[in-house]
Amino acid sequence: MALRQVLRLAPWPVRRRIFETVEARVLPRVAPERRLRVARTFMPLGPRTRGAGGATLRVRTAEGILTARTDPAAAPAEIRRHNLDRTVRALDAAGVDWFRVPVRAAGRTAVAVRCADRAEALAALRRHVADDHGSLRVTVAGRRRAPRVVSVCWPVTDPGGSMVLGHDLACEVEFWTERDGRLVSPRRNPVADSIPATEPVTVAAEPVFGSFCAPGDTTGYRTRRVFTSVDPDRVDFPIDVVYTWVDGGDPEWQRRKTRALAENPWVGEVNAQAANDSRFASRDELRYSLRALHCFAPWVRRVFLVTDDQTPAWLDRAHPRLTVVGHREIFGDTGRLPTFNSQAIESRLHRIPGLAEHFLYLNDDVILGRPVTPEMFFTPGGLTKFFASAARVDTAPRGPADRPADSAAKNNRRLIQETFGRMLTRKMMHTPHPSRRSVIAEIEERFTDQVTATAGHQFRHPDDISLLSSLQQYYAYLTGRAAPGRIRYLYTDLSEPVTPLRLARLLRSRDVDAFCLNDVDVHSAAVADQEALVAEFLPAYLPFTSPFELQHRNVRTIAAPRQPGPGRDDRPVPPDVALPPVA
Repeated sequence: MALRQVLRLAPWPVRRRIFETVEARVLPRVAPERRLRVARTFMPLGPRTRGAGGATLRVRTAEGILTARTDPAAAPAEIRRHNLDRTVRALDAAGVDWFRVPVRAAGRTAVAVRCADRAEALAALRRHVADDHGSLRVTVAGRRRAPRVVSVCWPVTDPGGSMVLGHDLACEVEFWTERDGRLVSPRRNPVADSIPATEPVTVAAEPVFGSFCAPGDTTGYRTRRVFTSVDPDRVDFPIDVVYTWVDGGDPEWQRRKTRALAENPWVGEVNAQAANDSRFASRDELRYSLRALHCFAPWVRRVFLVTDDQTPAWLDRAHPRLTVVGHREIFGDTGRLPTFNSQAIESRLHRIPGLAEHFLYLNDDVILGRPVTPEMFFTPGGLTKFFASAARVDTAPRGPADRPADSAAKNNRRLIQETFGRMLTRKMMHTPHPSRRSVIAEIEERFTDQVTATAGHQFRHPDDISLLSSLQQYYAYLTGRAAPGRIRYLYTDLSEPVTPLRLARLLRSRDVDAFCLNDVDVHSAAVADQEALVAEFLPAYLPFTSPFELQHRNVRTIAAPRQPGPGRDDRPVPPDVALPPVA
């Protein structure tokens, strides 16, 4: 058996210790261009499942070994709904009354059942999970170990067993106590932990119970009237996503770049990163960033992909929520095209036709890591949040040795200092950037010369500003339209030998909200190893196809069909109890 296969099957503590030994004792003696290859050998990625391709798989999870149904095109929001519908169907079949309640966890759902019906409910759920590889677990136990909350799910995995959609998307059944004419919850929820037993029964739309759902979802569920009151911490305005993408391997695009370099002789006099090939390399990250978006942010309204008349061959341009936007469409009679300057492109993104006021800007190498809600990126009142990095902007004046990103940061700092008398010191994390069209348009009007100059540079220029990835955050903050946010993320440089260990840890824990796989190396002798690392990691982390891929149409037809949900109410929800639909 090959060394990589042996290490892949080894327990995590053993794999980590071997890698740490290799990192300390072996890698320093290896030529720099070979260190990543050696590191990959001793830290293989991918699933540890032995079998693959069947209708079900036995997979190892944090909760133990589960039997999971395979589905190559599953999505968390779909599985979450599936678990809820099957649970209430079992309760309905047993004649057990229930009502839905909101929960704080983005991925889970919850229904309430009276304690008097606990025995019947548990018996019905046990029968139901036994029929189809379901899982029933006690989440909260009371006196004498009587269940107060149980978790119910039917696990799903991809055909390779890389990712399991299990109890993190479960329907949780809460057993409410009836006393003194009131129903009392066994745990806290966002609205009410105690309600009158006579609280009227009604039907409410999916968004009432949480924001982890598609915009405008009007599927109705039985609940009590008090739970149709949405708390003030919820975001309910439309949010779009904007990607910028380029295929640096396209021969026609390369010819345009060569001609532009000949017309801009100054590029050779500035930092090599102004036009180095790694800035334009495409390792299929966009495919997986879109998969993550579909998996972990179903609340996004529309996706805009900004390109230089390029489209990935796998992209389904006919998808109704996807719009491909060319540079000419947003530059109009401004700037200079063709452009190879990401900072120039950023300065025009707010001009995308039909773009929502609130949107997230993502580079294609920024990828969501787990379910997130819009409240991570915006406040309910519409303020953007920003994620300041621990990395500092060099306090020295801008100089010829500065990288383009550092030059832009210093130019941003000068504008902020001149305008607000404040000293910009911290960079921003490589995460999704929450943005507002109106704020960016205001910056364009206030700093017309700087924005116009940036748009006119075909390559990164020392005079550029970084409008969306730094300047807008500080400007919005100092004008009362942004607030500091919190996000758990991972940034790693693909050329670093420690990156395989970081990615293996991430595959094991899946505990970050977003991550960035960046390549800042100018002349890497390990490009093939970097590409192999990405090709090994991304399909393992995000194995389910998204509806933005042409492939999704085919694999969706072979996946097990979703069963109907007679336990829910599919009638349109009355407008007096439904959350206002998102446009």
